[in-house]
Amino acid sequence: MNTAANQDSNYDAPENLEMVMDIPVELSVELGRTKLLIRDFLQLSQGSVVELDKLAGESLDMYANGRLVARGVVVSVREKYGIRLTEIVSRTERIEKLGK
Repeated sequence: MNTAANQDSNYDAPENLEMVMDIPVELSVELGRTKLLIRDFLQLSQGSVVELDKLAGESLDMYANGRLVARGVVVSVREKYGIRLTEIVSRTERIEKLGK
């Protein structure tokens, strides 16, 4: 038995990963955010424009179960919207976001 290989936490990763492959993950994409007073919110109607905190052309944020995991841009595929991933958030950045 190779004890060095057993000490490596990634050694059994494929087997361990198989155990979680069927667990659902909720993905959401955030275009931007804003804050409104209730007064302003109640005045919204069809055709109203709500200004968001991101600029046109800026990357969208993708969340998995509420945690930021990637960024990307909007694409249209067969008359549906999608997101083309341009960046996978680093492990370090994900850990930093946990404290916020």
